Amino acid sequence: MTDGALPPSPVVRRLNSATIGRAAADLVMETVRSSDAPVIGVATGSSPSPLYAALTVEKGHFGGTRWFALDEYVGLPRNHPQSYAEVLRNEIVEPLGLDPSTVHVPDPHRTDLDESAAAYEALMASAGGIDLQILGIGRNGHLAFNEPGAPLDSRTRVERLSEDTRRANERFFDSLADVPTHCLTQGLGTIGEARRLLLIAQGSAKAQALHDALRGPITPRCPASILQLHGQVTVLVDDQAGALLGR
Repeated sequence: MTDGALPPSPVVRRLNSATIGRAAADLVMETVRSSDAPVIGVATGSSPSPLYAALTVEKGHFGGTRWFALDEYVGLPRNHPQSYAEVLRNEIVEPLGLDPSTVHVPDPHRTDLDESAAAYEALMASAGGIDLQILGIGRNGHLAFNEPGAPLDSRTRVERLSEDTRRANERFFDSLADVPTHCLTQGLGTIGEARRLLLIAQGSAKAQALHDALRGPITPRCPASILQLHGQVTVLVDDQAGALLGR
């Protein structure tokens, strides 16, 4: 790539909801088979669930893998069912037969959360960095828990959750008051260092955010717009999520 040239645009594949999970799983397994010690970045929420379900048929093929979560809530007690450590235990550790010691989540229980964030960055670096990062996108364009306004070069840190994000996650809790207000999240700069990115988006509620991320300007107002800077991005969408992208 010559100086000043933009990296290749994200590859967008339109699939129906029944096939997105399998297509995503194929990309994950391609990464798993390409190395003796592959490192996979995992997301939580509804977007990657079809992927994790599809990966269950590969149980027994994940020896040597290491897994790193994008984020974790701050303020929930240990073993809370909506903590991402517990969500990942239920969605990937047990179904895929993973060694729990190979699945890492930012530690929200340390007294010094800045120290916890730095330790998580160091742990990812010691693993050799992320080979494939799985992502979803928020309705406001957030990536992980990087809300609009997050610096494009940000690192793992404490972040305050926006009201929109908290309302989007309210469905997992008894009430909005129970949704945490803060989290530990990988930064946009951290995410951008993964060697390959895989974004999964389904449903009309994600259409505008996806358009802004892939077709709009690269700006902190839409954190997911950093996808345009990466060069190795695959985006799997259904027709509803991709409705504003054109053909």
